[in-house]
Amino acid sequence: MSIFEEMVAMFLHMVAHDVKNRVIQWEFMRSGETISRHFNMVLLIVIRLHDELLKKPQPVNNDCTDQRWRWFENCLGALDGTYIKVNIPARSAADSRILRDAISRPNGLKVPKGYYYLVDVGYPNADGFLAPYRGQCYHLQEWRGAENAPSPSKEFFNMKHSSARNIIERAFSVLKGRWAILRGKHTTL
Repeated sequence: MSIFEEMVAMFLHMVAHDVKNRVIQWEFMRSGETISRHFNMVLLIVIRLHDELLKKPQPVNNDCTDQRWRWFENCLGALDGTYIKVNIPARSAADSRILRDAISRPNGLKVPKGYYYLVDVGYPNADGFLAPYRGQCYHLQEWRGAENAPSPSKEFFNMKHSSARNIIERAFSVLKGRWAILRGKHTTL
């Protein structure tokens, strides 16, 4: 195994199984300093490759046949405030503050004019972000059964919004299932 393959193997083992440096030391017979240095080198490479690794969002077209998304022409996707435990400074931020920060960064989230993302009720309705109606039924399980069909148009909108936005919650569930570090207890920034 080359040194580069070993570095990637260490990195993948740590993120897939959420193990500490000392476990990797024992398994790869390397010092903690070497493990840490190699992990950070691979992490920086992964970050630099984000344009290659992450697919750019494609807007929903007017001829979309997916029942969840056809109601949301020009929608680029969904955002979610999924909690991934990390050790950060004592201050905590609301979803809306985190979104504001992401938009304000030079290389941050950019939403082209005329397009938008679906967001949950924790985010404000704003240019590029479409939240559900507050004070109306929202979660899909609230409409299970024929007697619970959405009646006012706001409830109908919220049901369609929830159905489409649910995909991001399922995606994070899959990611957390595969990459234990995302559900771990000791991840540090």
